[in-house]
Formats: sequence, C-alpha cells, structure tokens
Amino acid sequence: SHLLLVMRCCCWGQLVREFVAQNNTSQIKHVIQILSQEFALSQHPHSRKGGLIGLAACSIALGKDSGLYLKELIEPVLTCFNDADSRLRYYACEALYNIVKVARGSVLPHFNVLFDGLSKLAADPDPNVKSGSELLDRLLKDIVTESNQFDLVGFIPLLRERIYSNNQYARQFIISWILVLESVPDINLLDYLPEILDGLFQILGDNSKEIRKMCEVALGEFLKEIKKNPSSVKFAEMANILVIHCQAADDLIQLTAMCWMREFIQLAGRVMLPYSSGILTAVLPCLSYDDRKKNIKEVANVCNQSLMKLVIPEDDEMDEAKQSVTLLAEPTPEESVSNPEVASSGSLDASGDSNFSNSSVFTVTSSERIQVTLNLDGIVQVLDCHLHDTSIGMMTRIAVLKWLYHLYIKTPRKMFRHTDSLFPILLRTLSDESDEVILKDLEVLAEIASSPAGQTEGHGPSDGSDARPSPVELHVPARASQLSSSGMKGLECSPSTPTMNSYFYKFMINLLKRFSSERKLLETRGAFIIRQLCLLLNAENIFHSMADILLREEDLKFASTMVHTLNTILLTSSELFQLRNQLKDLNTPESRNLFCCLYRSWCHNPVTTVSLCFLTQNYKHAYDLIQKFGDLEVTVDFLTEVDKLVQLIECPIFTYLRLQLLDVKNNPYLIKALYGLLMLLPQSSAFQLLSHRLQCVPNPELMQTADSTKPSTGFKRASASNIDYTELLQHFEKVQNKHLEARHQRAGRAEQLDRRVVL
Repeated sequence: SHLLLVMRCCCWGQLVREFVAQNNTSQIKHVIQILSQEFALSQHPHSRKGGLIGLAACSIALGKDSGLYLKELIEPVLTCFNDADSRLRYYACEALYNIVKVARGSVLPHFNVLFDGLSKLAADPDPNVKSGSELLDRLLKDIVTESNQFDLVGFIPLLRERIYSNNQYARQFIISWILVLESVPDINLLDYLPEILDGLFQILGDNSKEIRKMCEVALGEFLKEIKKNPSSVKFAEMANILVIHCQAADDLIQLTAMCWMREFIQLAGRVMLPYSSGILTAVLPCLSYDDRKKNIKEVANVCNQSLMKLVIPEDDEMDEAKQSVTLLAEPTPEESVSNPEVASSGSLDASGDSNFSNSSVFTVTSSERIQVTLNLDGIVQVLDCHLHDTSIGMMTRIAVLKWLYHLYIKTPRKMFRHTDSLFPILLRTLSDESDEVILKDLEVLAEIASSPAGQTEGHGPSDGSDARPSPVELHVPARASQLSSSGMKGLECSPSTPTMNSYFYKFMINLLKRFSSERKLLETRGAFIIRQLCLLLNAENIFHSMADILLREEDLKFASTMVHTLNTILLTSSELFQLRNQLKDLNTPESRNLFCCLYRSWCHNPVTTVSLCFLTQNYKHAYDLIQKFGDLEVTVDFLTEVDKLVQLIECPIFTYLRLQLLDVKNNPYLIKALYGLLMLLPQSSAFQLLSHRLQCVPNPELMQTADSTKPSTGFKRASASNIDYTELLQHFEKVQNKHLEARHQRAGRAEQLDRRVVL
C-alpha cells in the first residue's frame, strides 16, 4: 500500500507537468493544495511520506516556474521538520532539497524560514536526518554565495536570535553560515557585527575544540576586515561588548577580546575614550597575571599604554561646554602610520605582540565630526576602587598610580576636583610592601603638592587642624634645564614644577601624622620616603616644612624620634648633598633662615641639635649646648645617640670638620665641644675612637683661650650671620624642660598603673 501511495503521488507530478504545458495555474495550485493538506499534513505517516514525495515531484515538474509556488511547496515540508518520526523528517529534508535545487535563487525571499528549519535539523539526534540537512545546507550556501540578492537586513534579527543557542550542532551551523556570509564580497556583514559579536564570544567558550576553532577563525576574519576598513566600523557600539568579555573566566575568550580591544584602541583612537572606565576595569587586573596567562597580560599592557596616550591636555578644559574634543579629518602626527598595509594584513594575534605605531588609524571624512568626551569621573572612580582593593597585584597598583600621575600631568585642573577623595588612599598606599609602588605613589603625591593647578583652584587644608599658625617661606629654585627651549616639555611633565601649592603643606602634615600613627612605617620606610620626596620636590622645602610642623608637635617622644630620623637623612643621604653645602656655610639669608627653623625643631633631640651645629660650623654654640647637657637626664638612649654622633664624625661627611682640627687656634670651640662629648661618654669603643682622634690634634696647649684673645674665624662667621644664639639657647632649654616634664608624667602614669595592678 505504501508503494502504491508513492506511485500515486508521483503521478501527481506527471499531472502537474501537463498543467504547466497548458499554463493552467489554478489546477497547479489545486494539485499542490491536495498534496499538502490531504497527504503531507495528514495524520497517517504513510500519507505524509507520499505527500512529501509528491511535493518534490511537483517542484521538479514545475522546473523554473516553481518559484511561483514556493510558499505553497515549502510550508508543508517545513512543518514535517518537526515530525516525531525521524524517517519522516529525513523525507522532508530530501523533499526540500529537491525543491530548493530546482528553484535555486528563487528561494532567497524565503531564506529566513529555510534557515530557521535547517538550524533545528542541525541539532537533530538522528544521524540520517543530520546528514540530509547537511546536504541541504551546502546547497543553500551555494545559492547564497552565487546570488547578489541576499536580504541581509531581514536575516540579521534571526541570526541574532539563533546565535545564542547552547546546542553544539546549532552553534556549529551558525558559525558556518557566518563564515560563508563573510566570504561573499557583495555581503557586508561588518555593518551588523555589533548585533552578533556578543554571541560569537559566547560560542568561543564552547566545550568543543572544533567549534571554538571555527569561531576563532570567524572572529579573526572579522578583525582582518576591521583593519582593512576601519572607517566603516562601529567601534563605539562594540566597546562595551569587548569590555564584558575582556573579564571572562575563559582564557581564550579573554585573550581574544583583549586582542580586539587592543586593535580598537589603536584604530579608533579617541572614539574609545568615553569607555575608558570600563576598559580600565577589564584591563587593570590582567596586568598582575602570572606567566600562565602571559599572553593576556602582554596584550592588556598594550591596551593600557595605548589608552593612556589618548588623554591629551585639551581634555582639561575648565568650561564643561568645551570638554568635547572634535576629531578632525587629518590624523595627528602621533597617530599617523608608517605602513598601513602591514597592519591590515595580519590576523588575530594571540601572542599579544603589537606595536602602537604599526596599526592603521581610524579617521573620519571632512563632513563627519565625532564628539568625544573624557569620562574623567568614571576613570578616577575605577582607579580609586583598585587602590582600595587590597587583593590586587603589585603591577596593577603600579599601573593605577601611573594613570593618576598621567592624569595629573595632562588634566590637572579637573583632577584636583578629586584630590580630596584620593588623598587619604594615596597616603595609605605609602604603607605598601613594594618599594616600586611607594615610588609611584610618591610621584603622584609630589605632583599634587607642586602642581600650579592646586594653587589656582584655591584648594587648601580640609580641616582646621591643618591650618598653619605662621607662614613658612617655600620655594623651588628654577632649574637651568627647565628654562631651556628643549626643556619646556620636561617642565610640563616634571613632578617638581617651580611652585608649591596649598596641598604641599597638607601633604607634609598628613605624612607626619601617618609616621606618628604607624611607627613601623617610620622605622622601615621613613628614610626611604623622605629621601625620594627630596628628589621629587625641593629638599629645602621638605625639611623647612617638616621642621615647622614638628615645632608644634604635641607628642614629644614622636617629635624627638622624627627629628632624629630627619637629621640622619640630612647628614648621610647623597640626595641632600646640595642642602648640606647650603647649611654648611650659612652665607645666605635663606640658609640662615633654614638653620634657625631646623634648630628650633631639632631641640626636641639634644644630640641632633649638636650635630646640626657641627654641620653648620656653629662650634661655639655646640660647645654651649654640650655644657647644658649636665642639666639633662642622661639615659641609655641619650648615650647611644652620642655614640652614633661620634661614629658620624668619623664619616666622610664631616671630613671638613676633622681637617679643621689642624687649625687649633681658630677652632678652639670645636675641640672643646668634642672634648665635651668625650666627657659625656662612658669608657666605650666610641670613647676610645674620639679619644684617639683628639690625640691627633697638634699642640694641645694651644687649646686654652682667653677673653682678650682675638676672636676666631668661626666665631666671626657666626656673628656675621646675625643669628641670635642666646635666644636659640633659651629655646633649647625650654624644649628640654618640656621633654623632662613629659617623661616625669609618663613615669607617673606608669607608676599609677603598677599600683592598680598590685591592688
């Protein structure tokens, strides 16, 4: 009965051929309707098979005229694609193959329904059905490739929907079609890439290696096309898609997205600026990847560097209406390329080896203007979040600080709006474990403290405690290199511009507060931080301001420790050679003013005060101070500091002082001061060292001085400096009395605590 049914349906094809010869369209439609309704859509499976065979026979009989009846021929066949019987689905696939083979290009208006049906068969569990669908799929691809009438606009919504399928076979089917459409010259799939890019990246994470490879090839082809035709690419519409996938857990997705991001930044340039905060969110964590993700790290680094180059001084316009920067038709010299052909011929580079100058640059026509705005608030928020995140790696923290420094250089006025919020975290970063992080952090803080933008904005200390009781003269001498014609760029980018703003003093106050609250930071990194600041800023300003602040420090113990630290840095650091020479001679009003300022704070520590007098060749005053030491409480710590001072006297820094011992006549107070130190010391190695040194002094009997003798050269120099040493000595006594009172109070509190414990 089945055979008879098939033969009967085939007879319908013979009948249709006769109707075609008679041009009887109504009878043709009637035959197709009978085959569809009574057979192909019948409840009986054998009838459905016969109907499918009959519809295929009709199509063959119609020949080139089948295009007039395609809707009636295709719809019942596609309905059978959903049949529960796999054999029926195979017959339906075979029938549609014959229909499409006859109609060829005429089926393109029905492409979407055919594609929809094929996408379902691609995931069919029956191997025969899948095999049949593959034959039909290849035929349809040949037709699309040959035709120039493909309706891409109508197809994209269906492609966008189907691309999110999770079925492996459906994904493979989708990717194969994308590759075919991309290869057709008359089909510009690049225009619709923003609609399918997200789905492509999701397919790239498929478990099947074959599908991943196919998708990687497809994305590579798209990237080649983007490099060849950057002017037609919708970079902005795809930026956020890449940002999302640059943060993917899958390494291949992340690397591919990062490579795309690298090309987008280099090709589109400032078009990508509005998406900077998202890009940085994705890129910055990758900079701390280990060697297992070396490729991703390298590409991320290129993205980061390229994005940083896009920020220009014009982004610092104060008027919000002017902060949009127009992309002109001509590229800037920095954006021009030496060999565009090289850039456009490459494929997706998974190695991450890219050169910023070897990529073609996206330009717009003279009639096209694109407004680009730097989203500085968003960038700063991202950078701030990364600095607060203690789990991020060292390289990420360094990159964040480089970004902040770069923004303060390029857009200082806008950045100073964020300084109050950034300042605390920048100060906390000084406690970082990495020296390199601290160095970058200090560069940012130094730029904040010295930028003219901080002055013009009128920013000052945010709380009353930071207010200065009296003005302190701060200045940075202009450098010869900064005044030269070739040095103007260096002046713009230097962390030590020739001004000091209101944040400088605030920085010094908060830095000392941090040292006070974190004594371990002072012990382990204090000298390192201060020395670097002396390089980044002006050493005289650093010491002048810190001395002024410490003069009002209520924690006397901390003040003594801090003064000792500053004095050690002053006497031993190579970075302070110039400042030591300035203090050594005291031949200018500025140097004398600095000495007096330092002296008043140095009084918190008696031994450092004497060492300052030795440095400045104030030997008589040093002798007078040592005479006062008899009234002080001599402790182990005190003797230890005297011991260290003796060691310092033997160092190269005090070579001039040791040579002055040869001139006994003109330096009697130097010898007396040294003998005073000798008398303070117990019989120790330091005592022996200083004693041996003094034994080398020639003609010891000439050490005696009388009131009638001619004043020494050193005394004359000191007197000529107009420094009131009597007042300084009184100040020293006053400060030491405060320290003595504070020690007694601490001892009293300790005694009370001991009594409470006993009770």
